[in-house]
Amino acid sequence: MQFYKERILNAAQLKRLSEHKYSCTSSSILDAWLQPWWCWLVSKTPLWLAPNLITIVGLIVNIVTTLILVWYSPDARQDPPRWACALCALGIFVYQSLDAIDGKQARRTGSQSPLGELFDHGCDSISTVFIALGACIAVKLGDYPTWMFFQCFCAMTLFYCAHWQAYVTGTLKMGRIDVTEAQYALILIHLISAVLGPEFWATELPTINVRLNLLSNVGVVMVNTYQLCGYVRVIMRGGVGKNGSTVAGTSILSPVIPFSFVVVPAFIIFQKSESQVYENHPSLYILAFGMVAAKVTNRLVVAHMTKSEMEYYDWSMLGPAMLFLNQYFNNAIPEYYVLWLCMIWVSVDLVRYCGQICMEICEHLKIYLFRISPAAAKPHERNVASDSERSDAEDVEPLLNNNSIG
Repeated sequence: MQFYKERILNAAQLKRLSEHKYSCTSSSILDAWLQPWWCWLVSKTPLWLAPNLITIVGLIVNIVTTLILVWYSPDARQDPPRWACALCALGIFVYQSLDAIDGKQARRTGSQSPLGELFDHGCDSISTVFIALGACIAVKLGDYPTWMFFQCFCAMTLFYCAHWQAYVTGTLKMGRIDVTEAQYALILIHLISAVLGPEFWATELPTINVRLNLLSNVGVVMVNTYQLCGYVRVIMRGGVGKNGSTVAGTSILSPVIPFSFVVVPAFIIFQKSESQVYENHPSLYILAFGMVAAKVTNRLVVAHMTKSEMEYYDWSMLGPAMLFLNQYFNNAIPEYYVLWLCMIWVSVDLVRYCGQICMEICEHLKIYLFRISPAAAKPHERNVASDSERSDAEDVEPLLNNNSIG
């Protein structure tokens, strides 16, 4: 377990990362329909605008619009303002659109690099937490705290499994119905809440006596279960490494351990809490553990791109350990305060880790993070529309982050 006074990546890892080639296959239904919009949007983007800056702006918009929902309904039981739901729908749309054009902008300006892929996936890992939480608040799923817990952690798990699959096979494989479809479905949910009001989801259906928010959650669970089974099938077929191992030559099952150190403690602490810290503060709880999940996912992406073994322990896990030990000592400190301390710790740790990783890669590749390096190829206009006509083998645009090689 390493702390950040030392370098995170050694020379061998940096060399393998610089040789990394992005590989993805996608059969998304919506991608083909959205390509004209994305191509038009990137054609209007200034050539001086760095791809990573596009990505981070989209993430910030998504975070801010979701936090507005959290402000008005931190327990996901109150009715947030309709305008806040509409704003959150716009936030997801902006994030998805900018996330889709960062790779196009990178090719357009000749600034492609492995850092773009890592930065894009890192932002996606954080965005996943906020998007899932925002959807739960929009449908008032706080009335069913266990279902809300399951839905949010299921989203984090699916994102992690997508990259676990890539770590095993060397290729990020996306299906017909995947992240883009999920994002637009959530936009629709927010728009329904904006037009009909969040109370619409509390409507109880006659005969079966089930609320709409619970029924919609069951549908989400079914889709997520289907996707999860697909990931497991691909993983269990074996990897591209020696004797069916991962790209790093490790066991295909090894990535399950670090993520278990996030999900299992989260569930145990939730169940064992005497003060019902999760039920009373679900948004804060999910964000705290979501940042730990994002950190672990980032480490998996780094392990994949550097073809390295993934460490099982991480400093971010000290956050959940605070809650666990506090419960062990009969809540010597009010759990709400410990939860805030956990949230601050894991957030700072995540930002510090991502920042140092980016700086080390920038130093090694001699590029900049948020501006286009003078050493990059001379900016040139491409026929961006032609990008969408290429085969997956030539120019893959993944459903998860749609051009994450910026």
